[in-house]
Amino acid sequence: MPLSRTEIEGLTEFATKIRTNTIFCIANLGIGHIGGSLSIVDLLSYLYGHEMNVKPDDPSWGDRDQLVLSKGHAGPALYSTLSLKGFFPVSWLDTLNQGGTRLPSHCDRTRTPGIDMSTGSLGQGLSAACGMALANKLDGKKRRVFAIIGDGETQEGQNWEAAEFAAQFKLSDLIAFTDYNKLQIDGTTDEIMSLGDIEARWQSFGWHTERCSGHDFEAIYEAVESASKQTDKPSMIILDTIKGKGMKVFENQVSCHNAPVTLEMAREATGREGYYAK
Repeated sequence: MPLSRTEIEGLTEFATKIRTNTIFCIANLGIGHIGGSLSIVDLLSYLYGHEMNVKPDDPSWGDRDQLVLSKGHAGPALYSTLSLKGFFPVSWLDTLNQGGTRLPSHCDRTRTPGIDMSTGSLGQGLSAACGMALANKLDGKKRRVFAIIGDGETQEGQNWEAAEFAAQFKLSDLIAFTDYNKLQIDGTTDEIMSLGDIEARWQSFGWHTERCSGHDFEAIYEAVESASKQTDKPSMIILDTIKGKGMKVFENQVSCHNAPVTLEMAREATGREGYYAK
């Protein structure tokens, strides 16, 4: 059944909290990967607010769904999500990328509760997700692996080796998302290395593909529902997103890949003085 109005309202509220806490998390440090963090907030709200089977009080639960954030520099958005779900205190957000932190700049599964794979070396996360999905299949576990990759890192050749692998082994419990905000650190994806017809490319590698807005919960729901019905192939959902979504000064700007963010900017963007608590 489609998402109810109440569910959509709940996901919208959750996304607002994630976005706000992500902005303050980076502002407290003074600089960070704000653009690519904000572009995936609505997806994270949907996954952790509706779709994924997880237990915040037992992050290593053996039957949980798993997430690989291949674009590990967007860790602040995932940290904000996990803290609001109760995996760890929201107060940890103030330690982002500081000495002794459990929230490093890029995701690290050995430090942060709820992180399923250490990432940040772009192009490698999808391969890790494939291995996790194959392991689940061999173990007879019906848990899903979700992966989020950036459009810039899609230019890395290892992604296409992973694409072949996932199709070969019919990893139907692997559902991946491309954060297609069309910007990367040095310019637009078309300027650096065009992805061409990105849907056709994934289809040619034997993947089920969907494409929708990455800021529309109903559209994401329908895409995931379609992907979840696959029985013999992995799925790639192309999400059209806005880099820097929620901070007008950064939206659709190449410069927001890694940018200075002040507390004054955070207050102006969010209308708040600080974090939302759990």
